[in-house]
Amino acid sequence: MTSADPPLAPRVRRLRLSEFRSYPALDVAVEAPLVALFGENGAGKTNILEALSLFSPGRGLRGADIAECARRRGGGGFAVSIDLDSDGRVAQLGHGLEAGAPGEAAARRFRIDRVPVASARAFADHLRPLWLTPAMDGLFAGPAGDRRRFLDRLTLSVDAEHGPRAARLERALRNRNRLLAEESADSRWLTAAEREIAALAVAVAAARRDTVERLRALIAAERDDASPFPFADVSIDGELERMVGEEPALRVEDHYRGLLAAMRRRDAAAGRTLSGPQASDLAVRHGPKDEAARACSTGEQKALLTGLVLAHARLVAATTGVAPLLLLDEIAAHFDPLRREALFDELGRIGGQVWMTGADPHVFDSLAGRADLLRVTPGHVARA
Repeated sequence: MTSADPPLAPRVRRLRLSEFRSYPALDVAVEAPLVALFGENGAGKTNILEALSLFSPGRGLRGADIAECARRRGGGGFAVSIDLDSDGRVAQLGHGLEAGAPGEAAARRFRIDRVPVASARAFADHLRPLWLTPAMDGLFAGPAGDRRRFLDRLTLSVDAEHGPRAARLERALRNRNRLLAEESADSRWLTAAEREIAALAVAVAAARRDTVERLRALIAAERDDASPFPFADVSIDGELERMVGEEPALRVEDHYRGLLAAMRRRDAAAGRTLSGPQASDLAVRHGPKDEAARACSTGEQKALLTGLVLAHARLVAATTGVAPLLLLDEIAAHFDPLRREALFDELGRIGGQVWMTGADPHVFDSLAGRADLLRVTPGHVARA
């Protein structure tokens, strides 16, 4: 693919669920680039989005333990399958949980065209799910850990290796914490652990910084002060992320390794490693107002977050060559009609397929003729 080529625009053509959440079985075909699911609260709309979100690494849009996705009165496992059309080339992707024999743990399974693959990372060449859910509405005013996880999700969407790196860093930090808790810990073990942490921490910080800088550049190039979704000014509040943009990586590693060694007593007292990318934060400002996002009104924060997710979707398409699958849970309910129509127009320009949910079917009235409108009732999905 060259820079002049448009990104691939994969579309889910068929979704099948077996023993997933509230669905004993489901088989639904879709055609349009926009898919709107509507029905009463608790009908199972979000469950469908969650099933699609699990085609990305991690725990999906709910962040739930994978075993929780199995139907309560089922056999302990589940299966999700999609037929994915990427500009005429159709692939079948599947993931699920295989219940183990008595006394054995259940096992995750992943397949592409019915051939087993090692993990959900293998889906990245075919599909890049992104999502926005009501649970994220408090992102800007909530704890830094939530924004850090959001930042890592942004990064993972353009760098499929970021997730494993971040997971290895977490394990290495836990190992150091255990060593620090031992009164007679061998300093050689600590030195080895800190060497590993420093290398991983710099790689994680560099990937985050690269993603945020790319996002900043895209937002600046598309800036529209009159947009109903205000542009975001994003940056990372973190020492390592700042340093990797100013100094060679090996020098940053040396600096952080020395800091870890110097702070062993302090970290032992705290029971955790206090400095590093695990303590960084994503800083977001309302661009047109030049005001911290956390100080904005609830409505402004919602519009700002929506604009940020849409910008990130465009970045994913430009960076990976694959337009993302956008999953937007209850996205339109709290927008006025003008902003709602502006959102639908923006979604039509993303290039990838968009799945939306809402309790009120009338919020999707203007999509008649350009979207698949699906009514969701407990255990069932039917065309409106």
